[in-house]
Amino acid sequence: MRLPHLPGAREPALARRRRLRAERRTRAIAVAALLTGGAVASTEVARVWRRGSAPLPTEAVGADSEAAARLAAAGAEALGQTVEVAVRGYQEGSTRENALLNLLGSFTLAWAIVRLSTHTIRRRGRFGPFGDLVLGKHHIHHFVPGIAIAFVAGGASVVGRSAALDRWLAIPFGTGVALTLDESALLLKLDDVYWTEEGIVSVQISLAVVSMLSALALALRVLRRGERVVLEEH
Repeated sequence: MRLPHLPGAREPALARRRRLRAERRTRAIAVAALLTGGAVASTEVARVWRRGSAPLPTEAVGADSEAAARLAAAGAEALGQTVEVAVRGYQEGSTRENALLNLLGSFTLAWAIVRLSTHTIRRRGRFGPFGDLVLGKHHIHHFVPGIAIAFVAGGASVVGRSAALDRWLAIPFGTGVALTLDESALLLKLDDVYWTEEGIVSVQISLAVVSMLSALALALRVLRRGERVVLEEH
């Protein structure tokens, strides 16, 4: 078996089995995250549809030819109110709470994107305009820009000493931390173990589960607060 990122190199059978097992776990975690996020979003739309001003599905359906259009319009209204709930819940939150939500959200999103991009680059050599960055004989890993981004954002937060600014600095800080911690196994071992079973599984499971659950818990709190504000107005 030839390695896709090293032309002419061969991958031992045992290493290939371990890599494929780790990649299957990667996909399983990704599917679990998507299903969890989708379930939360769908549940929130259903809650707002039931409690908001949009006609319920049983009220919108009928035997006439316009039943489908009425149902679609009711669904669009419920979805719009759900977005309004999320926005108002965010706006009504404290600056520190919003900063934490931005941090967790940017961390989770950046982690998911970097895992997808590195997997695609390994398979195909490119991820859109991105590929492996090599300077001379050195491969520049993504923890390098990650440390730089987190350092600059954290330094700006310390120097600026502004809670309002921290809300937005939390986004690049979370992104930089995600890029860095995604390669924490490499930093701890001082060896390129990123695609080994040792390098993938422990980092994936711990970071993905903790960040996803934390972000979802905080997001639900924001949504419930938004419901109290928006649904009382309708």
